[in-house]
This record gives sequence, C-alpha cells and structure tokens, in this order.
Amino acid sequence: MVEMDLRTLRCPEPLLRVKLWLREAQDERKLLLWLGDPGSRRDIPHYLTRLGHRCVTREACASHLLLWVQLCHKESL
Repeated sequence: MVEMDLRTLRCPEPLLRVKLWLREAQDERKLLLWLGDPGSRRDIPHYLTRLGHRCVTREACASHLLLWVQLCHKESL
C-alpha cells in the first residue's frame, strides 16, 4: 500500500499528484491518501469515485481527510 500525505499542499497540486500516481501505478492498487485543503477534500474523492475507484473515508475532521483508495482495473480508465 502506498501512502501519500498531501495535507500541506493546496489545490490544484493534490489533484495533480493523484492523477500522476494513477497514471504511474503499476502493481500497487491501494492508496492511503491524506488531504488537508478543503477543496481537495471535497473534489478528490468525487473524482476518484467518478473514475470507478473505491474510496473509503477512514478519518475526517476539520483539519484533514484520510482516504483509503482501491484502484479499479487500469483497462477501464
């Protein structure tokens, strides 16, 4: 499982990093994703879900969001 801590980054940087990881992900299909920016905490889960990936909120508070993401098959991207 890969862990990405993007809590210190502001929009649109977290989304760009997630998109890059999605493109480069090989055998690793699971991601633990920390988000701090309010826009990213709202937009990134919606983006990943829209692509068909599974997102589960592990922790949500005023300062951050912790997501567990399981990738769908790359062929469907």
